Amino acid sequence: MKDNPVFNISKRFTFDAAHHLTGVQEDHPCGKLHGHTYTVEVEVRGTKDLKTGWVIDYSEIKEAVKPLVNQLDHSYLNDIEDLKFTTAEELSVWFWERVKPRLENLYRISIIETPTSRCDFYGEYND
Repeated sequence: MKDNPVFNISKRFTFDAAHHLTGVQEDHPCGKLHGHTYTVEVEVRGTKDLKTGWVIDYSEIKEAVKPLVNQLDHSYLNDIEDLKFTTAEELSVWFWERVKPRLENLYRISIIETPTSRCDFYGEYND
């Protein structure tokens, strides 16, 4: 094995929330009040610590993310401050901006609305 392998470590969280999309046509089904059981997957990337043998303690991820999940659980997302749109894209950025200061090696935030609908955000912005 090579000396310094890079690992991706992830942890998943779920929450239930209601919302409706704004800016869509009047007859768009997501413009009506509806809800999801969301999954948020938080991934960090790095090399393992030589003392512990791990990249990160999973509890560190939990400590950074669980308060945010608790804030959103059983909420109406349209009432969440700083969430301009209630799309998976906006939710992924919302999580990123709050988790990144606590997890230096944050690599990806994924928002999964349904078993077939997923958004991945890697912290990249087009300025």
